[in-house]
Amino acid sequence: MLIYELSLATVVCINIIQAIGLNLITGYCGQISLGHAAFYGIGAYTAALMAKAGYPGPVNLLAAMLFTGTVGAVVGLTSLRVREDFLAITTMGVGFLFLGIVRQQEGLLGGELGISSIPAFGLGKVGFFVLVLTLAALTAAFSLFLKRTWMGFAFEAVADDEDTARVLSVNVSAFKLVAFALGTALAGLAGGLYCYFARFIVPDDFGFITSISVLSMVAVGGIGSVYGVIVGTTLLTLMPDFFRFVGEYKLLVYGSLLFVVMRFAPTGLAGLPAVILAKSRLRIGGAQ
Repeated sequence: MLIYELSLATVVCINIIQAIGLNLITGYCGQISLGHAAFYGIGAYTAALMAKAGYPGPVNLLAAMLFTGTVGAVVGLTSLRVREDFLAITTMGVGFLFLGIVRQQEGLLGGELGISSIPAFGLGKVGFFVLVLTLAALTAAFSLFLKRTWMGFAFEAVADDEDTARVLSVNVSAFKLVAFALGTALAGLAGGLYCYFARFIVPDDFGFITSISVLSMVAVGGIGSVYGVIVGTTLLTLMPDFFRFVGEYKLLVYGSLLFVVMRFAPTGLAGLPAVILAKSRLRIGGAQ
């Protein structure tokens, strides 16, 4: 495999881990998050600082997951009393707070210049890709397994109607916290992998646009669908590269395709077969 294609495949796998994490929060538990890139960044900066301090890669990735998941649980704890639009604004504020902190910390976090010369993971490009691919597969398998457990059913109940879930004795607050902790921990893992992939991170890598991009991957693929998220993430990660030939109109084409998908498949690509089948039945019924 060529170096460029290998790098692109690695980015796809990292984005899949990050998007599955957001899907746990938004797709499974129904909690809208517009600050997911902040947790992605927390994981990246945590792993980068530990790598610069000389700690081994596996330890750094684990630390990035645990620390980011802990921060996510704290954010979830402070957001328990807000829902829907207010929750979205709260998480968006977390994203801006993160950017403000890393930009001001010039000594420890490098400020606007970020952190450079991050030590390599030590597996080589092919070995690192195999690691990222394996972690992406394990993340997807975990998400699929979780959806079929009692916890997954509790998440679904919270997403459908919190008040009804409480009546059914579901501890809504606890499951919200668990969703935030798990989803942000996966974002931290993705961030740690990204820091080893790029070996240079700056605050702009984890801005609001990144949060919107990840949310778009989940929405286009199909909120709540693991397979849909994988397809949506792969498509939207590769799409800018596919449309390089249009030059400065690349973002216009990219945005137009997003609009078309969401207009004709509002449930995402995962729900597209059901939409086509329903329309086919209507046509057949009308013809009869």
